[in-house]
Amino acid sequence: QVQLVESGGGLVQTGGSLRLSCSASGSIFSTNDMGWYRQPPGKQRELVACITSAGSTNYADSVKGRFTISRDNTKNTVYLQMNSLKPEDTAVYYCNADSPRGSIKLRYWGQGTQVTVSS
Repeated sequence: QVQLVESGGGLVQTGGSLRLSCSASGSIFSTNDMGWYRQPPGKQRELVACITSAGSTNYADSVKGRFTISRDNTKNTVYLQMNSLKPEDTAVYYCNADSPRGSIKLRYWGQGTQVTVSS
């Protein structure tokens, strides 16, 4: 079982920055692929950014050039640096881990952290 705890959300003005953190426990963190998803009000959850165990990254088009995902395997933590925030970035942000178990990967989710960008 993997436990994920997000932190760093809050209220920020348009153009501001926030850094989300997600601390993981219960697995060998370095072997997990990690990601950040978000769910805006009334909409479906969507991928924001992900980072593989090897360090390869991928971003949603809407956040490219503004958000940066990174990981620190020594701290079992993944980060999402969010710059130039827009009102449309308002959402609950969820951390996820894809943890290998033999030939399959199990997906785990954090409880979410609210990000609100005021115009």
